[in-house]
Amino acid sequence: MKSLFQREPLLALMVVALVLAVGVKAPVFLSAPSLANLVTDSTLLVMLALAQMLVVVTRGVDLSVAANLALSGMVAAMLASRHPEAPLFAVVLMAVVTGLALGLVNGWLIGYLGLPPIVITLGTMSVYRGLVFVLSGGTWVSAHQMPADFIAFPLTRLFGLPHLVWIAAAAFALFLFIARFTRFGRDLFAIGNAPQCAGYIGIPTARRLLWTYGLSGLVAGLCGYLWVARYAVAYTEVAYGFEFTVIAACVIGGVSIAGGVGSVTGALLGALFLTVIGNALPVLQVSPFWQSALTGLVILAAVLVNARGGRKGSRQILPLHRNQLEPAAH
Repeated sequence: MKSLFQREPLLALMVVALVLAVGVKAPVFLSAPSLANLVTDSTLLVMLALAQMLVVVTRGVDLSVAANLALSGMVAAMLASRHPEAPLFAVVLMAVVTGLALGLVNGWLIGYLGLPPIVITLGTMSVYRGLVFVLSGGTWVSAHQMPADFIAFPLTRLFGLPHLVWIAAAAFALFLFIARFTRFGRDLFAIGNAPQCAGYIGIPTARRLLWTYGLSGLVAGLCGYLWVARYAVAYTEVAYGFEFTVIAACVIGGVSIAGGVGSVTGALLGALFLTVIGNALPVLQVSPFWQSALTGLVILAAVLVNARGGRKGSRQILPLHRNQLEPAAH
């Protein structure tokens, strides 16, 4: 029974309650097509939030994720439009490699040079967003310029569900495995709990940060292709400001900005919560300008809950003080 009062079950109940509450006001919201669209709409945010969760757990943040998405998506769109004969796999691979490379730049600067994550990713966010304009010359790549298979893939159904949903489900399973069952995942929680202690016991902090930001970039690159293909357009301001929505999903899901605390399931639920709010407002005929205000209020509430809860229930991998390690060394 105790688990029912933990954060994740309560957040799941809040998501369900919110869906039902909106459904009472607007029954069309509970229709099968509407719920299917809700799940599909959440997929990109879910994938980005899962990757961001690992970054935030290390006491970091990746503000460049949306700019990375836009640049990777533009690379994919321009490649597909100029070389329509190119296999779809090659186009997607180019987007993923682009995103990975951009993420590794962040990871190298943060991990090996020890520079502040918020400063580095704020800077690379501007650089990557500017490169979208440089690459495209400020022009759009529209649907009529993209091959049919490029556009069709994200929403093509497999066993009744769009590819987007299957990819998001696979990402959830992968990140759950990484966070719970791999040394890499355990090391990230250790770094977030006590960075200096992590170094004392031999955790390669710089290398872990390099690949954590690289993984965030890789996911952003994949989402870049999926975004421009789903909406059939690529332009300079794709996903503009979306990085804050991604971070909000993590915070709402219980990922502590102080590091060392968070879960894959929490990030998933945080993304679903924000998607429900975003989809509910038009149904309720509420101005979309209220979405930012509502999201901000939810974030403030989540931060207060996180602060009140402290670090209770966190994954304490390492002692917090060096002198706690010294007796074990004798």
